[in-house]
Amino acid sequence: MPRPVTLFTGQWADLPFEEVARLAGEWGYDGLEIACWGDHLDPWRAVEDDAYLQNRLNILERNNLKVYAISNHLNGQAVCDDPIDERHQAIVSTRVWGDGEAEGVRQRAAEELKTTARAAARLGVRTVTGFTGSSIWKCVAMFPPVPDAMIERGYEDFATRWNPIIDVFDEVGVRFALEVHPSEIAYDYWTTKRTLEAIGHREAFGLNFDPSHFIWQDLDPVGFLADFRDRIYHVHVKESTKQLDGRNGRLGSHLPWGDPRRGWDFVTAGHGDVPWEKIFRMLNSIGYAGPTSVEWEDAGMDRLVGGPEALALVRSLGRITPSAAAFDSAFSTK
Repeated sequence: MPRPVTLFTGQWADLPFEEVARLAGEWGYDGLEIACWGDHLDPWRAVEDDAYLQNRLNILERNNLKVYAISNHLNGQAVCDDPIDERHQAIVSTRVWGDGEAEGVRQRAAEELKTTARAAARLGVRTVTGFTGSSIWKCVAMFPPVPDAMIERGYEDFATRWNPIIDVFDEVGVRFALEVHPSEIAYDYWTTKRTLEAIGHREAFGLNFDPSHFIWQDLDPVGFLADFRDRIYHVHVKESTKQLDGRNGRLGSHLPWGDPRRGWDFVTAGHGDVPWEKIFRMLNSIGYAGPTSVEWEDAGMDRLVGGPEALALVRSLGRITPSAAAFDSAFSTK
């Protein structure tokens, strides 16, 4: 059975959920990865209000869509982050922000993720995608010099905060898929290994594979899939391109998306440096059968163009399937 192709609604949350579902259905998507912001999905209402939950399902059904995952990236970011500041106030729910006192924000964010697991279960969804935040991302430059003990405390803090969250995921039969991403506790190959070790390789904690974050770090996304095959719980189809010309820096120079002086940028899938064919062949090899979810981010292309264009790319890649017969069997005379 082909992998379902979904649209991640996070970058469309300024539009009403019903409008995004209409667009995705008309373009031919199989379903949605629904973001828990905008009016798309309130996890607390999904847990407490049967009518609200049925309304979301009815909108999907009217547009011939299913829900394959839900996302709470924005509130998840606040679970471990240090510092908590105005950046978080801009992205977390007012319920999580509260009075803005940092530890209170972290605790409320943790409760939000637990509730998201329960909402997913009620929707019949097995996977929640998201971020964890990190208390040690601020140390990434390693200056001022960072003691080993400080890094170790960062992983301990992550495990302390996320183990109780994953307990709830276990209780309701849902998995959490961390998007390996700069500013998270896992942002590259080795930090991913360390993160899985820190949480004891719990089965309910896995990965949302998004190769756009690998390209500008010069990481091999295909090798990552091969090595972490048992932890790939969800896949984002998202693209980036490098623009390193001797002036543009890899760290972005505090410049906005779309600025040609950036060393890298996000673009619509198919317009950058991600080796999509190799990735889809490896997804076949590791037996990944879950959704491939288009995450559109491109400051230089209208999303009403980029959304259906990315879908066409994924449909074409989906036609790459293993042969039913070994090609060299034709050489045999036996």
